[in-house]
Amino acid sequence: MFKLNEIKELIKLIDQTSVHEFEIENEGTKLAIRKPGKAETVFVQGAPAISTYTAPAAEPAASVAAAAPASAAPAASAAPKENLHQIVSPMVGTFYAASTPDSPPYVSPGSKVTEKSVVCILEAMKLMNELEAEVRGEIVEVLVQNGQLVEYGQPLFTVRPE
Repeated sequence: MFKLNEIKELIKLIDQTSVHEFEIENEGTKLAIRKPGKAETVFVQGAPAISTYTAPAAEPAASVAAAAPASAAPAASAAPKENLHQIVSPMVGTFYAASTPDSPPYVSPGSKVTEKSVVCILEAMKLMNELEAEVRGEIVEVLVQNGQLVEYGQPLFTVRPE
């Protein structure tokens, strides 16, 4: 069960980062914080009803709703242009464009990739996970910066499929 002051503190912490979506589960209670633009929306699933919480003026506007439907999905990203394929993050973590700080990035705009080409590393809980392109084509755009926190489902690259 999450306490209101814990939720307020999480909202403040998330607001100070580039993270746009955060989910945590504790003892059967799921908390999801999503901030589309400057406002934050907080869903608490499996908790007793909390009508609405509006942050004080010094904090960003927020609302809390209990028992949000399981179908509550992350905000839709911009529609892909020219039938481009988006490589999205399969997890929340930190995006690394290269294997070490001194190494060149795995891919950059114009790079040709295959289904098994490693395009980046995502760090989650001190584990380094290589992400493969899963599509053959050419990298059109890198949508995130090295070291940036990324969210589940967040587009990382656009690829022009072959």
